[in-house]
Amino acid sequence: MTKPIPTEPQRRAVLRHIRPSDLQAAAQLAVQGTYGVINLTEAVHQAVHRRLGLSGGATGEQTGGLTGQIYQAVRGVTRLAGWGTNAALGLLLPLMDDPTSYPEASPQREAVLAALNGVLGDRLQVLGNPLAQAMELRAGGVTLSLGPDALKTQLPGAGAHLVLLIHGLCMNDTQWRRSGHDHGEFLAEALGATPVYLRYNSGLHISVNGRALALLLEQLVAAWPVPPERITIVGHSMGGLVARSAVAVGQAAGLSWTQPLRELVFLGTPHHGAPLERAGHGADWLLASNPFTAPFARLGQLRSAGITDLRHGHVQHADWQGRDRFASGADHRLPLPLPEGVDCYAVAATLAGQRSRLAERLTGDGLVPLDSALGRHEDPSMRLALAPDHLCTVYRTGHLDLLSSPRVAAQLQAWLATPA
Repeated sequence: MTKPIPTEPQRRAVLRHIRPSDLQAAAQLAVQGTYGVINLTEAVHQAVHRRLGLSGGATGEQTGGLTGQIYQAVRGVTRLAGWGTNAALGLLLPLMDDPTSYPEASPQREAVLAALNGVLGDRLQVLGNPLAQAMELRAGGVTLSLGPDALKTQLPGAGAHLVLLIHGLCMNDTQWRRSGHDHGEFLAEALGATPVYLRYNSGLHISVNGRALALLLEQLVAAWPVPPERITIVGHSMGGLVARSAVAVGQAAGLSWTQPLRELVFLGTPHHGAPLERAGHGADWLLASNPFTAPFARLGQLRSAGITDLRHGHVQHADWQGRDRFASGADHRLPLPLPEGVDCYAVAATLAGQRSRLAERLTGDGLVPLDSALGRHEDPSMRLALAPDHLCTVYRTGHLDLLSSPRVAAQLQAWLATPA
């Protein structure tokens, strides 16, 4: 019995969640995952051999003799299967895949892609995987074209006050809307500003995204329909670190967009890192300390460069270049003060219900401690010089709740309606 051919509405409904090109991307990830399992299995095998005093293999984690040849043969079969699948899909996809006919992607698809990029985004980019997220400036859920005529058509009401909103790790621009509230839309109405949202691969190094954003903003300002007189950047979580990195690059290079930059607002930004990533590094160290569990430490090392940057809050290339990001838990950052000539504000959240130094230190917002979000540090050279009236702590509020908190929205309006 023949199956009914899907109708066009049914086809478009499916394409909102899954694209034909996802097959090639998934096949590539499957091959890489298979390689990982083979390597892990062989490493465990070799660890047991060494522990039992048996003859060594080709290297510390590779077996020798017939066993090693078997592992190599399995790798060879996997490699051939990957090449064959990729070649076949490369021929078929152009016949069945027309990207111009795609309907708008579903929120579920975009959320999954954002999370995948946050966890594996650096690997996706190195592999050239189609699921790797490109950096884009967006408004109204649509990618902006940075030609003057195109941008004027897309943003006919663009004014001289531009508000840029930068999301956090494993998130995307559409997730600024939470519980029916969007800080970008709120500020647009309250300040008469034009909101623009950044979408980026949060699995890349923060400083890599910062440099790319600095260059992208130069294009945006050049194409903006009217001369921008005021730029405000609001960053949530990792987004605040990306903003600091971009401003540092822009000011050092003398980029024009840094001239009208007036305010930087940080919402739950881990300026000095997040304990969860430091705990992840500790787990790596514990696994690596035992010869039997050492091969499993590489599972923890699958996490992206963006995630490991959050261990201490890396915002500059010099913070991580030339170092194995899994080798040391020490803080190697170079001090980066807040930018001169820019009013900087920070909102921190805590799950605690009342003012208690112990409760605030232990809980924070569930992901970021208060001291980190407020720029406090024991080393004076690392402290961020935020004015007391530029700081706000909200209670009984979690990390994501910063996006929908009426208290936060009111504070943003109070700060930005009367610039310092």
